[in-house]
This record gives sequence, C-alpha cells and structure tokens, in this order.
Amino acid sequence: MPTMTSSEERRRLALSDADVTVRAGEDGARRFAGYASVFNSRTAIGNPLRWGFYEEIAPGAFTKTLAEGDARMLIDHDSYYVVSRMSAGTLALAEDEHGLAVDSALDGELSYVRDLQANLANGNITGMSFGFYVIKDEWNTETLEVEGADPVDVEVRVIREVRLVEVSAVTFPAYPETEAELKAVARALDRRGDFAAVEAAARHRPELLDLVHIDREPGEPTRDAQAPAEPVVSTQPQGLPLSMRMNALAARYGLSR
Repeated sequence: MPTMTSSEERRRLALSDADVTVRAGEDGARRFAGYASVFNSRTAIGNPLRWGFYEEIAPGAFTKTLAEGDARMLIDHDSYYVVSRMSAGTLALAEDEHGLAVDSALDGELSYVRDLQANLANGNITGMSFGFYVIKDEWNTETLEVEGADPVDVEVRVIREVRLVEVSAVTFPAYPETEAELKAVARALDRRGDFAAVEAAARHRPELLDLVHIDREPGEPTRDAQAPAEPVVSTQPQGLPLSMRMNALAARYGLSR
C-alpha cells in the first residue's frame, strides 16, 4: 500500500465571503466576527483541469475538533500574534448552516490587535484562513463540461472531518504565487496516498514530484494503463520513472528539455 502522510493544510477565504465585521460586544468592547470556512462551496486548489482539484468542506467537518480542541485566532498564521484562544474564553468558534463562525475578543492592550483593527478598516487585511489536519476525506471524479472544448474529468475532494489548529485574519485571501498552489496540492496528495494521482498531476507539473512523498509498491498500476512502461530508478525513494525525475529537475532549475 502507498505510504500516506499527513501535514498541516491551510485554506483561505476572501473578506467578502468571510462576512467579517468588527462590532461592539455586550460590554461595549470591540469584537471580531466572521467565517473562517464556508460549507459546500467548491474551491479550486491549483488548476483542476490539469494538475489540481476542486475541494469542498462538508457540514460537520469541525464538530469533533471544536468539542475537543483548543484553537487560537492568529494574524497571518503567525503564532507570535495571538489574538484570542478558546480555552481562555476569548475565542468562540461554532458551526452553523453557513460554515465555521468566528467570534473573537479584541484586546486593545495588545498593539498588534489595534493594528489588526486599523488594517481591517483600511482594507489591508483582506481575508480569513484556517490551519488544519485532515482526519477524513473522500475523493471523486466528475466530468466537467468546458465551453469550446471536450469534457474534462476533474478530481473533487470532500473534507468530512478536520483537526483545527487555528483561524487567522490574513493579508492575502488567495494563493499569491504558483509555488503556494503547488504546495497545497502536494499536501493533499500526500494525505491521499495515491501514486497514480501523483503521476497524473505530475504530467502537467513535474515539480510536484519533489514535493510529494509517497512510496509506490512494486507492480502497482498507474492511472494511464496505455502509457508505455518506463524504467524505474530504484535509488529514488519514490520509485519514479527516470524521465519524470529529469523533467522535474529541469522544471525546478529552469533548464530546457
């Protein structure tokens, strides 16, 4: 069987979708409210038509972790900038019909919390995000109609349960660079543990071969049964074909092939 690993993943939500507000609480103190995640909303991770996938967070994905965990609210996923914490009674997280609702105290004694309020007011903070480990997920293939082209089979990941680490107010609501997209896809493929899925994505983005760590069992079939067999380099821990490894190195270092 393939080796399945699990690493922390992060997902981001634009401010307009996060419904963020700063309001006065019952005691008159300022509070932060919004959503770190929205249920049943399909998001593109990477390029789903070629090397990425679509993802949805299912209702109930946070139920267990909210009962058992002690998540924090941070700024830009930086643990130095702790805004609030569940066990301290300054952060309330809850699932509703829309998604993962955030209600956080804003301690004006902390200079970076005052900065957060100012950055929200002037538009410098433009989204919400959450860091998590996937506990349960499922993958399906759907056929997508593409205007002006043949239908395309796309991968869809539905996340059923997570272990929540933190929620964050973030400067960038979406991945600002391709490298971050590649890493997000690689983490999901690591979790999936399916060598054939890695191969399929790597045909379009060979760099993924350097980011994913899955062992392939001898004789394990690949997704493209019609593709000609290529020699396997036994010295590589992933057991990947030589041509794919060379393409990955060329892409990584900007060499022509």
